[in-house]
Amino acid sequence: MSESEHSIQSKIQVELSKHGCTVFRANVGKMRTPDGRFFSTGLPSGFPDLSGFRWIDGKAFYIEVKNATGKPREDQIRFHHMLTSHNIIHGIARSVDDARMIINGGLVGYGFSDYEGGIA
Repeated sequence: MSESEHSIQSKIQVELSKHGCTVFRANVGKMRTPDGRFFSTGLPSGFPDLSGFRWIDGKAFYIEVKNATGKPREDQIRFHHMLTSHNIIHGIARSVDDARMIINGGLVGYGFSDYEGGIA
């Protein structure tokens, strides 16, 4: 069985924080309040799992965490297109090594090439 996305995400957060990055985890989704209304986190649909910046130059990055077989949803691909249009560092990470490579290499769209409209 492959490692869970949650486990990979936690490892990435810890390792990047040790290596010159500030990292934030996005809590996304909707939930029902006690009075029955729905509450949304406010982040746009497709927002990546992790975001942050490199201390060395202040450049922002976004990381979509997937397990070995995970595929991006359509809304995540749309978000990827928006980030790409602004030349923002981002990509799909299936491991700590992937995340480091995306961030240290300043890669734009890493891992999206196998999906409709992907580039890297």
